[in-house]
Amino acid sequence: MNSYARENALDRKLALSRVGGDKELLREIAILFIEQCPGALAEIQDAVTRGDAARLENAAHALKGSVANFGARDAVEAAFRLEQMGRTNQMREAEEMLRKLEGALSAVCRELSTL
Repeated sequence: MNSYARENALDRKLALSRVGGDKELLREIAILFIEQCPGALAEIQDAVTRGDAARLENAAHALKGSVANFGARDAVEAAFRLEQMGRTNQMREAEEMLRKLEGALSAVCRELSTL
């Protein structure tokens, strides 16, 4: 069973409120996010692999901001933790948190694709 709760993958009410109730605009933003997510995740993966703390901080911060628009609590939390790991150069648990982020983003993208 997926360990990422559907209710934590996406807060539809919050996401809709962030675009003034415009469902079509929300769909367009969701499509853009789905298209850009693999590249953003690859940037984070590469930073973790290379042990590049500054790059991890920046890439995780950018992704956190994007995914927060959808009220995606699990993904926001994982991105925030990775951002903090990069900021403090404490990357021992970065691979584990990266796996959590990957799972959370997968759930977010699944939910966004149904808008």
